[in-house]
Amino acid sequence: MSTKCNIGPLLTLTAAALLSACERPPIEATQTGYRGTGMAHIVNPRAQVADDGYPASLPAMPDSGPRAGDVYQNVQVLGDLSVAQFTRLMTAMTAWVSPEAGCNYCHNPQNLASDDVYTKVVSRRMIEMTRDINEDWSSHVGAAGVNCYTCHRGNNVPEYIWFADANVQSRMATHAGNLRGQNQPVRAVGYSSLPVDSFSTYLTATDAPRARIIPTTVYADGGATIQETEAVYGLMMHVSESVGVNCTFCHNTASFQNWDNSNPARRSAWFGVEMLRALNESYLTPLQGTYPEHRLGPTGDAPKAYCLTCHQGQSKPLGGGDAVSAYPSLAGRP
Repeated sequence: MSTKCNIGPLLTLTAAALLSACERPPIEATQTGYRGTGMAHIVNPRAQVADDGYPASLPAMPDSGPRAGDVYQNVQVLGDLSVAQFTRLMTAMTAWVSPEAGCNYCHNPQNLASDDVYTKVVSRRMIEMTRDINEDWSSHVGAAGVNCYTCHRGNNVPEYIWFADANVQSRMATHAGNLRGQNQPVRAVGYSSLPVDSFSTYLTATDAPRARIIPTTVYADGGATIQETEAVYGLMMHVSESVGVNCTFCHNTASFQNWDNSNPARRSAWFGVEMLRALNESYLTPLQGTYPEHRLGPTGDAPKAYCLTCHQGQSKPLGGGDAVSAYPSLAGRP
């Protein structure tokens, strides 16, 4: 006597269960502007960045007592803080930037006032830069502001910085003609064939050329060249990936250049580009002579900031957490 067992339905149910468990999360789209223009904020759960937020703040310290600048030697910034507040901020900065090396990452343990450790000179300028950002660039960073952790995330050197591309010139002329730094897919331009180094053109100085691709007149001289247009698109690819959004987060596809129909985020992004130009020109590029050779780029330039430095895949760095209310000494210049 034999017994037959029909396992077909069982295998079908098992396969269905396994496939449903492997299904990718759906992409969410929220309309942000006029219908039919593609103005939607697209959220891809598979591309979301883990957000741990800012570290817990240290307990506040009193503003009473002697000033740090009167007690310690060679305090060129933050000297307006009380000794207790100064010590608290130094402790927080150590956790933000050098949790493993500790104070000695910036200081000579035999003489804390000495400037013979280059990282101390750099960190001094970075504190000034942070105050500058929070005071003069609220049009981009908002009330949340930034602090050292926004970029460093516990690393001595921020994970995302950029240098001039040393290979652009070598890519310029080949047997195929002048490549203009193109056809070398890299992440910075979404692995496309766009120019790989838009940053040196558009993010290094306040007098850098404006990013314009739409003519303002019927004549060719009212717009931009094809090469300039491609470089701008390369920069926009970087912005989009760095902030974790699609083009319509800022733009109206009915008319990309029209500001009146654009989303408010476009204004914030414009100020962000202006801010990066100012910071790279005033704070980061001038530190070239301070860094040792191993900290410079392949062409000998200093590390610089771009959108990815702070945003790291989020429309608001670290989820838009408050970076300054617990450390008001970083909110602006005294």
